[in-house]
Amino acid sequence: MNAGDAHAGGTDRDGTDPGRVVVVGAGLAGGRTCVALREAGFAGPIVLLGDEPHPPYDRPPLTKATLTDGADPDLGLDLEMVDFRPGTRVTSLDPDGRVLETDRGPIGYDTLVLATGMQPVTLPGTGEQRTLRTREDAEALRAELRPGARLVIIGAGWIGAEVATAAIAAGCVVTCVDEASGPLGRVLGDEVAARMTGMWAGIDLRTGVRVREIAPEGVVLSDGSVVEADVVLTAVGVRADLDWLREAGLETAGGALAVDADQRTSLPGVYAVGDVAARWSDRIGDRAHTGHWDSAASGARSAAAAILGRPAGSDEVPYFWSDQFGVKIQYVGQHHPGDRLVIREHPEKPDKWGCAWLDSEDRLTGHLSVGLPRAMVQARAALLRNEPVQVSGLSDLTAVL
Repeated sequence: MNAGDAHAGGTDRDGTDPGRVVVVGAGLAGGRTCVALREAGFAGPIVLLGDEPHPPYDRPPLTKATLTDGADPDLGLDLEMVDFRPGTRVTSLDPDGRVLETDRGPIGYDTLVLATGMQPVTLPGTGEQRTLRTREDAEALRAELRPGARLVIIGAGWIGAEVATAAIAAGCVVTCVDEASGPLGRVLGDEVAARMTGMWAGIDLRTGVRVREIAPEGVVLSDGSVVEADVVLTAVGVRADLDWLREAGLETAGGALAVDADQRTSLPGVYAVGDVAARWSDRIGDRAHTGHWDSAASGARSAAAAILGRPAGSDEVPYFWSDQFGVKIQYVGQHHPGDRLVIREHPEKPDKWGCAWLDSEDRLTGHLSVGLPRAMVQARAALLRNEPVQVSGLSDLTAVL
């Protein structure tokens, strides 16, 4: 513990002098917050706490270039700009004294940024199961992807699809099981899942199947049958550790910390960015919580501006991309249950297609494009306009929105 750590907090601030800023979480959102503060002219002390031993790194490459080529996901953050303390786990928060308790002693703050992210969900059982969240996870899984290895992936979502892509390229025998009706069925619906299924050629894709447990010999399904495996990857979702944050009095929403358009939490002087934050959006009249790269980057900029007394509000359109089975898939927006789905076809190229979701006033709420980035660009512009689109002809993927 550095001198003064336990007593740095407790000063009342007016928002223009943030004092000592402590950022908890050394991932993309935490690292970008530090950069945004420095780029905006903040010269005061910044303490960056990370529970991993590494400097901040990017997570999307973990299922892409890091998994396939061993590429380094490091963000390249200039660590001289901050007091970086890796391997530090925060255990509790005292908002009245403005002190964090950690496994290395108390640390005081004047302004606090929570960028703690989420952790993968695991399944019951005594068998070994891998998850994919850290660079160690990616490196360990990469070593297992060899010709003939039997890989069972539980979950046909974004991570499952990208790992399956890498595993097939490495010569593995891949089985994927999912409770939903098809790939991404839980987030995009049955009709889109049926279209996605055709991309999984060469993979034993078993949908509508529940997993009972992970056993030493493989994956035990709900009917008692066993899918034998050399490697099991569990990719069924993530969950935030919110208990210690709720105990501190922070408001939560939908499994994340509730924040406003400037990333402020319900406690004075405390902000949240990245996966752990659910941001209020006036544009959609709801909280935007996608857990994607784009939201972490934009949230870091918004938080830094607000911390320095220049709140501008953020209502970014959520965006996500995935490279799977040789195709780039892009999603923008945030559709809701009950929104009308329109399947969009390319008039000349059947392998390129998309989906548009519309609200009751024919405004675009979400858009998926498969193999045609230009459609995503147009969809993002339409989402920003937040005006009714021309429904006639919308089924043509090349039509202007």
